[in-house]
Amino acid sequence: QVQLVESGGGLAQAGGSLRLSCAASGGALINYRTAWFHQSPGKERAVVASLGWRIFYADSVGARFTISRDNAKNTVYLQMNSLKPEDTGVYYCAVGAKYGSSYSFWGQGTQVTVSS
Repeated sequence: QVQLVESGGGLAQAGGSLRLSCAASGGALINYRTAWFHQSPGKERAVVASLGWRIFYADSVGARFTISRDNAKNTVYLQMNSLKPEDTGVYYCAVGAKYGSSYSFWGQGTQVTVSS
């Protein structure tokens, strides 16, 4: 059982930056596919970035966001630059089988609010 704890959310101005962290225990992230999901009010949760055998970014974040992993700290990060008000929402870290298509373990989420 992998446990995930997100941190780093908060309030930012449009154009600003935040870095989200997702610390894992119970399993080494290097053995899994990890992803960050975004859920804004009234909308479904959607993946914004994933790190597995390849790196994926949603079109909505393009080159503004960067996903990375520190194996020594067993932590995955989401660097969020050039933030937009539409980036507001709850961000969840998720972990799944390295070559699978679903995610089995989820964090509790961290709120990001971007003001215009």
